[in-house]
Amino acid sequence: MADDNNAPVFQIQRMYLKDLSLEQPNAPAILLEQAQPQVDIKLSLAAEPVAEGLFEVSVTATVTTTVQDKTLFLIEAKQAGIFEIRNLPQDQLEGILAIVCPQMIYPYLRAIVSDVCTRAGFPPVMLTEVNFQAMFEAQQAQMAAAGQSNGEAIPN
Repeated sequence: MADDNNAPVFQIQRMYLKDLSLEQPNAPAILLEQAQPQVDIKLSLAAEPVAEGLFEVSVTATVTTTVQDKTLFLIEAKQAGIFEIRNLPQDQLEGILAIVCPQMIYPYLRAIVSDVCTRAGFPPVMLTEVNFQAMFEAQQAQMAAAGQSNGEAIPN
C-alpha cells in the first residue's frame, strides 16, 4: 500500500466576509444630483500562512462612485477563505494562492458588492469577471522585468 502522507492536499476550510464598509459622505445632498456617476473599481489580493499547511487568501474590492468630483458612495469589501494546502512545490503553491483560491472567493465578493449597493438604495454595481491567471502572469512578468533592470539574475 502506498504512503499517502505526501499526497497533495487542497481543501477549503472556510469562506467568510472579513471586512465590509459603506460610506456616503455627501448624503443627502449628493443624492439629488442628476449627473451620471463615475465608477472606479480596484481589486487587490493577499495570501498569508495562518498555520502549518493553512493559508488565508483574501480578495478586496474598493468601489468608489463619484458625481462631479464628489463621492456618492464608497464600498470596500474583503472576502476571504482559509485553505488547507499541503505537499505542493513552491511554484505550484504560488499559482494556487494567486489564481485558484481567488477564483473561488471572487463570486462571493461580487454578490456582496452588488447586494450592498442595492441595500444602500443604488443600482447594483456588477463587478466584471476577472482572469486571475492573467493577473498572476502579468505580475510575474513585471517582477522579472524589475529584477532584470536591477541587474539581478532571473532563475529559469
